[in-house]
Parts: sequence; C-alpha cells; structure tokens
Amino acid sequence: MTTEPIIEIVAAGTVTLHRPEDAKQPRVLVIHRPGYNDWTLPKGKPEPGENLALTAVRETQEETGVSVRLDTPLDDITYSVSRGPKTVSYWRASVTGIVRRPPNKEVDKVVWLTPKVAMKRLTYEDERALLAQALSQPETTPILVIRHGKAMLRKNWPQRDSARPLTTRGRHQTLDLADLMRCYRVESLASSTTVRCLSTLRPYAKEHRLDIRGWATLSEEQGAYNEGAVAKLVSRLSKEAAMSDRALAICTHRPILPTILESVGVAERLMRTGTACVVHMTPEGESIAVEWHHPLW
Repeated sequence: MTTEPIIEIVAAGTVTLHRPEDAKQPRVLVIHRPGYNDWTLPKGKPEPGENLALTAVRETQEETGVSVRLDTPLDDITYSVSRGPKTVSYWRASVTGIVRRPPNKEVDKVVWLTPKVAMKRLTYEDERALLAQALSQPETTPILVIRHGKAMLRKNWPQRDSARPLTTRGRHQTLDLADLMRCYRVESLASSTTVRCLSTLRPYAKEHRLDIRGWATLSEEQGAYNEGAVAKLVSRLSKEAAMSDRALAICTHRPILPTILESVGVAERLMRTGTACVVHMTPEGESIAVEWHHPLW
C-alpha cells in the first residue's frame, strides 16, 4: 500500500487599510467569494518562481482592482485543505491606486468596511485576528538593504575592481529585485559607486524614472575602513526616508553590510548576492519588523 506524499501549499495575501479624507477610522478591504459563500481577505497562490511578497501584491490587485504597497509582515495562517496543509503569508498593506473591478465567478463583491464592521463580516476567526494585528501596528516605511547581484569573479576581471560587471545570473537577480522593490513602492535609491551595485538597481530605476544616488562611502574601498561614516550616512538616509514615508533601497557590498544592518537596528546576518533585507521603520527611527528575501537565482 502506498500513500501519496503530503504537498505543502503556500499562498499570500494582504490586510489592506485605507483612510479616506476626513475619516476618523481606516477602512478594511474585504471580498466575497460566491464559490465559498464567505467574506475574506484577498489572497492567492504564487505563480511559478514568484516571491510571496509579489504574490500578495498581485493577488490583491487581481481580486479587487486595488494596487498596494506592502507594509509590515503579519502572522501566517495554516489550515488543512483536500491536498494537504496550506500556509498563507500576510502583510499589512496601504493603498496606492484603485481601479473598479467588475464582479466575476471568483469574487463578486469588493467592499471597504470600518474595522468594527469588518470584524463582524469576516467569516474566519484567524483572519479577524490578523485584522486586529494589522490595526495594532504603527505606521512604518520600508527600508531595503540589498547586497548587489552576482558579479564576475575578481580573478577573472583584469580591470579595476569597481568596474567589475554582473554575470548573467546577477542580471537575472536584478529583475527579481526590481519586482521586490515594486512591492514596497521604493521611491529613493542609494548605492555604492561601483558598477555592480549601480547595475543592481538600474532596472528598477529605469522603469520608475528614478535617479540612483551613488555614495563612495558605501563602496568596498572606502566603507570597509570607515564604519563611522557608513553608519552616519545610512542613519541619515533611513531617517529621512521614514520621516517622509518614501521607501528607500540601499545597495552595497558584503563587508559593509554588518555596519548598515546595525545602523537600521538589525543584527548581523550573512547575505548572499541578490539578497534583500526589508526593515520597517517608524517616523521616530524605530525598526519594528524585519523581512529577508533570498534570490531565486
């Protein structure tokens, strides 16, 4: 007798909050699914090779017509379905755009409810707990700390090290990082002045018509020997971003990363090329949540 292997199913969604002008309370985005006859939060399964953060943003937009920026991560929900256990990762999210979406057989109603009404309307208790968690979170701004994409080996590059380019793998990583930065609606880019760091941010910068501010302080040649200058610069950039609520991405090198992470309140951790650490910072400069996104390549 043979048994079928258990397949772990993953999905992602959002608790999307929006505060209309002059409203005393935020509104919560909730959908009705006629196939299940339930009121629930927008969510769905990832496409092949898709990061769960991107899944959460895409599924929210597809099911509701609402474009969002991911804010703090929330608890996962795990429950059983016919094919095995299913785990759904959630983020608190804020609205960046709304397009009217016609009803279909999957989602026939999209509504904005006050927290009190949403608590009563949501079908599932664990989603009500998620809503309570999202409402308890302070306003934050995402600060992304990125290690540049995979570059050519030093021994194979005869020119100056600062001009060392990305490999094919590294260029693929830049596209995945651009997708990730889009999830957090990055509006400001800071980088080491080396080619491999600037090239890592360039696809996103080009798509969104953003300038990349190059800082020699963040380069391996200078930053590795002047931790104080790195810490001062990163603290200033991150606090400016948090005060203005403009998400920031900083791209640099392995030897500089411990200083940068410490400057934004994160313990040192090994980061492979193409890895991003997302720090959620309050306007007062406090880091209240941290995410790690590893490269698919």
